[in-house]
Amino acid sequence: MEWFNHLIRSWIISKNNGLKIIVTGDDMTKNRIEKHPVLLIQEKEEVSFYWNKEKIFAKKNEVISSALFANGIKIFGHHHKDDSAQGIFCANGQCAKCTVIANGIPVKACMTQVQENMFVESVEGLPKLPDVEEQPKISDIESIETDVLVIGGGPAGLSASIQLNDNKIKTILIDDKDKLGGKLVLQTHKFFGSVEDSHAGMRGMDIGSMLAEEVEQSDHIEVWKNSTALYVFDDKKVGILKDGVYKLVTPKIILNAAGAREKFLRFKGNSLSGVYGAGAFQTLVNRDLVKPTEKLFIIGGGNVGIIAGYHALQAGINVVGLAEALPQCGGYKVHEDKLKRLGVPIYTSHSVLSANGDESVSSVTIAEVDENFQTIDGTEKTYECDTVLIAVGLESVAEFTDEAESAGIKVFAAGDASEIAEASSAMFNGKIAGLKIVKEFIKDAKEIPEAWYTKADILKSHPGKPEKIVAFEGEEGIFPVIHCKQEIPCNPCSTVCPEGAIVMDGDPIKGRPKYTGGCEGCLKCLTICPGLAITLVDYRKDKENPTVFLPYEVYNFSVKKGEAVECVDVDGNKLGNFEVLGAKATKESDRTQIVRIKASKEAAKKIVGFKVQEKEISEQITEKIPHDHIHDDEIICLCERVTAGEIRDLVRKGVTDMNQIKAITRAGMGPCGYKTCENLMKQILWAEKIAQEDMVLNVRRPLYIEVPLGKFANGGQK
Repeated sequence: MEWFNHLIRSWIISKNNGLKIIVTGDDMTKNRIEKHPVLLIQEKEEVSFYWNKEKIFAKKNEVISSALFANGIKIFGHHHKDDSAQGIFCANGQCAKCTVIANGIPVKACMTQVQENMFVESVEGLPKLPDVEEQPKISDIESIETDVLVIGGGPAGLSASIQLNDNKIKTILIDDKDKLGGKLVLQTHKFFGSVEDSHAGMRGMDIGSMLAEEVEQSDHIEVWKNSTALYVFDDKKVGILKDGVYKLVTPKIILNAAGAREKFLRFKGNSLSGVYGAGAFQTLVNRDLVKPTEKLFIIGGGNVGIIAGYHALQAGINVVGLAEALPQCGGYKVHEDKLKRLGVPIYTSHSVLSANGDESVSSVTIAEVDENFQTIDGTEKTYECDTVLIAVGLESVAEFTDEAESAGIKVFAAGDASEIAEASSAMFNGKIAGLKIVKEFIKDAKEIPEAWYTKADILKSHPGKPEKIVAFEGEEGIFPVIHCKQEIPCNPCSTVCPEGAIVMDGDPIKGRPKYTGGCEGCLKCLTICPGLAITLVDYRKDKENPTVFLPYEVYNFSVKKGEAVECVDVDGNKLGNFEVLGAKATKESDRTQIVRIKASKEAAKKIVGFKVQEKEISEQITEKIPHDHIHDDEIICLCERVTAGEIRDLVRKGVTDMNQIKAITRAGMGPCGYKTCENLMKQILWAEKIAQEDMVLNVRRPLYIEVPLGKFANGGQK
């Protein structure tokens, strides 16, 4: 019977005695990533728990949301107001869309680990709290003093902490996850920036592990993981929930390195199950190795959205397309070009009209927009997908900075909490912030060189305009072709070349790389390039059919010796089908495969990659989806299900105070504390021609996240 028990690892979700869906243990395997070109797939111990009274299985220490997704469960309950399906959106503890009942208590599924035999239930309407029979535990709250409190263990917080430790400054570093690194943990690609200052050419997850290890082994940094800053109080104490126990920390200085939260977007169907943020997707895929979707469509052409598409392909997920409202994608051109080469269509000057489906996404409709971002009638396109990824920008988590300033505590900010930029910039600016804090304690500490500030500006600078690619004119020997169209802060190719054959044309970090001659064919530039934008052409054996060396990191779409692949240029245009001579990763290539192609002389310098995704994946649906172009039913407040129409109606009646709008509609009154909806409310006010000075913003809540009252009574101290 063992085989039978293994097969029938099932769950049953039943709503109003309706349809029962059974998912077997085989389905859990199907929804996990078992092969990845970069990430190590480790065997992990299984634990069992219960979903709506039926036993299912999870990986040990896995959060509930990922365990449910692995079991094919993407709807976690239904809203009490309109019975709409609830699931994940941020997977970062910022919202409450993923709330479930765990052992009788409402919790965020994305932040709560599965425990053996835990009883987890869907939230159907308003949850009912269990009766409390025993006396609550009451004990003193521990109060701790420290020189510096660093909020956030991502690239900026870790880099700053290293400087503080080097100067023996007593520091507490807190992070709300069980692993340091922040978003670095989710990045499988090699990083841009400067080799010297931000570890360019290393993979983000490896940088995160390296920085985290240095901090955790330091002598003067006390690391608190699974710890959330709740508020900075006026008496200059910071309330922190550490492993579920409330503590008060009194710092002399605060560094806010809490990062950013993702912005939401208004469109019809924006609250369906299957509409969520890029960060949630990367958490499921790259951290928890869960395959949450079969067919993905991305809204937003910045680096976050484009990289998420690349990560999807690495995980074996089909990317149906990407839509960007601007005429050009805002992300690095080399990132955009990677997607195009692999077969993902990118629709610029297009916006999303609707996500379509009953409870879950079944398709998405986009349309062209004019220069005023108004939809052009007759340009609608609908594509089959089961997930719509929102990647339309980030908003700094600036609350702690404001609260500290209000309380009279000296405060610094770094990384995305200060200014939205790339992680390479966050690391370097975190280093500068750390040294600024050192100066507060050690007056004769070395001054920060003025050149560092210049470099910091370069690392956070926007990409330049695309320019024409000029290949080396010769057809002798072996040499690189650099398919990098624009200036971006990135110099690993010039840094790593042992012959000095690649130089930066202009700024030593931001200039475009240029080949000057003298290549020996070591392939180091090819394998270190974060944009996979360098190829090598070798004429030494056959001048008529030279060998082209290509970097490749999506090799779950395997290429084999002897087969023909459809080779493309930098923009994804077909150049012809050419034979594969071999493909392998080397120790020095850091998991990047080197694919050798036998090319024609005419195509050799133009080949940059080859397509792996079939065109059929991105075909339009012929079925017409009705669209009324009325946007009143777009959801603004996910927590309280408040629509754009409700808010717009109040604004037109003269209500411009968000607190009054909240009192009438409950918009912003939900568990997330208007973190998601305030920006959308501002957009409606702006659209109604309300000036910024006439808007009254929400009064900030006293706590960053919701906390059970009992936590403030029991500090774990005798």
